[in-house]
Amino acid sequence: MANRNIEIEIQVNVERPEPLIKFLQKNAQFESEQHQLDEYFSPAHRNFLGVRPTKEWLRVRDADGNYFLNYKNWHFDEQGKSNHCDEFETKIESIDQVRKILSALDVKSIVVVDKVRKIWTYKDYEIAIDLVKGLGDFIEIEYIGKDENVEPKKITETMIDFLKKIGCEKIRRNYVGYPFLILFPEEIKYEMQ
Repeated sequence: MANRNIEIEIQVNVERPEPLIKFLQKNAQFESEQHQLDEYFSPAHRNFLGVRPTKEWLRVRDADGNYFLNYKNWHFDEQGKSNHCDEFETKIESIDQVRKILSALDVKSIVVVDKVRKIWTYKDYEIAIDLVKGLGDFIEIEYIGKDENVEPKKITETMIDFLKKIGCEKIRRNYVGYPFLILFPEEIKYEMQ
């Protein structure tokens, strides 16, 4: 769904990741393993962290020497849960020059997320197993299908069902993302699935 700039995904911890890893090794296409350094920024004139739930993120990513600038604007329901966001991303040539531009515009660095990500594709999903420094192991599943008329909540429910069917057992879902987990651990509310 990249052509529509909409991202549908879940981020979870699972009690038993082994069944997922075995399933992926047998049934999915391994894409890559990357060391990703994600630096998040907030403009001085519009403090992204001043809103709960935090809905906007501006990120510069270094994925093994490939650089990307990314902006996400999450859509939350009445309960503060989100199943999708507007996402805009572009490859950049010089991460240092982008940092200088952001600094000149009074956009401040707020946190760095350091992770190793293993990525597989399976049917309409990109499945990442992340080892996040200071946080532990996570699974992210993103919808990469071509159908533009999908309902985000139904897609994310299908993702959870997929994890349950292959035997991951207890699934803890968060709706805030890695930067928020690092910055505000006392505010995290996981939802058991």
